[in-house]
Amino acid sequence: MSKKSILSLMRPTGKLHLGHYLGVLTNWVKLQDDETFNCFYGIADWHALTTKFDETDSLKQNTKDVLLDWLATGIDPDKSTIYLQSLIPETAKLHIYLSMITPMNWAERDPTLKDMVKIMKEKGNGEETFSYGLIGYPILMSADILTFNAEYVPVGIDQVAHIEITRDIARRFNNIYKTDLLIEPKPKLTEIPLLKGLDGNKMGKSFHNDIKISDTEEVTAKKIMTAITDRSRLRKTDLGHPDECEVVFPYWKIFGSSEEIKEIEDNCKKGLIGCADCKRKLACKLNQKMAPIREKRKYYENNPDKLKEILIEGSNKARIKAKEVLDKVEEKVMVFR
Repeated sequence: MSKKSILSLMRPTGKLHLGHYLGVLTNWVKLQDDETFNCFYGIADWHALTTKFDETDSLKQNTKDVLLDWLATGIDPDKSTIYLQSLIPETAKLHIYLSMITPMNWAERDPTLKDMVKIMKEKGNGEETFSYGLIGYPILMSADILTFNAEYVPVGIDQVAHIEITRDIARRFNNIYKTDLLIEPKPKLTEIPLLKGLDGNKMGKSFHNDIKISDTEEVTAKKIMTAITDRSRLRKTDLGHPDECEVVFPYWKIFGSSEEIKEIEDNCKKGLIGCADCKRKLACKLNQKMAPIREKRKYYENNPDKLKEILIEGSNKARIKAKEVLDKVEEKVMVFR
C-alpha cells in the first residue's frame, strides 16, 4: 500500500514555546512514526516575508532556531522530509501558475489572509504594509501543499476552513485543464491541548507569557514562579481550589503523572501545600521533562554544519517530488519546453 503524503509548514518567527511543542510538534512526531504516512515538514521563510519583509535581520537565526526545536523534540530527518521553503523553486513556479487561475475574490475572502490583516491593523500597520505578497499568501500556501500533492494537512478543528481555498484551486485547475492531476487535500484533524500562558491568556511570544523549549532550568523556574494560580487563595493554609487554579494545576495535569496530580490536588484542597511550593515542584517536574530535549537541542546547536546538512539534504529530497508534480503541471498548461 502506497503511503499518503502529509504536508505541514511553520513560519520561522524565532524560538518555539511549549504551546508549539504540545500543540504541533508532538503530533508531527506521531505522524512521522506512522508508517502509512510520508511526512513533509517545511520552514516557510517566504511566508515570513509577507509581514516581516522589512525585518529580515533575524530571518536566518529564526530559521535555525525553528529547526533546532524541531530536531530536539523528535522530528527525525530519517523519517520525515524536512525542508526550507525558499530552497524549493518549484513551489514559486507553481505559485505563478496557480495565481493565474485563482479569482481575486477567492484570495480576499480567505480566512488566513483576513486573520493576518486583522492582526497587522491591530498593531497599527498602514495600508502600505499590505503588500502584493500578503494578498497572494493564500495562493502561495496552496502552492506549498500542491507542490507535493499532499493528501492531508494536519489542522485543528478551527483551522479546517484555512485549507478550503487549496481544495478550490486544485479543483479549478483540474477543471480548466481537463485532468485529475492535483489532489484536493483533506484536513487531518488533530486534538490540540490548550496550554495557557503564564498569565492565564493564550500563550504567545509577543505576549511575553511563554516558556520556550530552549529556556534554561533557571529561566524556566523563574517563569513558573510568576504563573497565575487560585486567585481566591491568600495564605498557604487556606483551603485550595485546584479546579479554579488558572495555570499551575492545568500544567500539572499535562506534565505530571496520575499519582503526582492526585497528590497535588489533595494537598491543595487540604491546605497542606502553598502555591509557591506547588510552583517550585512544578518547575522541577517541567525541567525534568525538558532535560533530554534541551540536551539534544544543545548538540545540534554545537554542530551547525550538521544542522545545515539536514536542511539541504531534506530540501534536495523534497525537490524530487516537487519537480515531478511541476513537470506534470507544465505539461497540462502546455508551456513551451
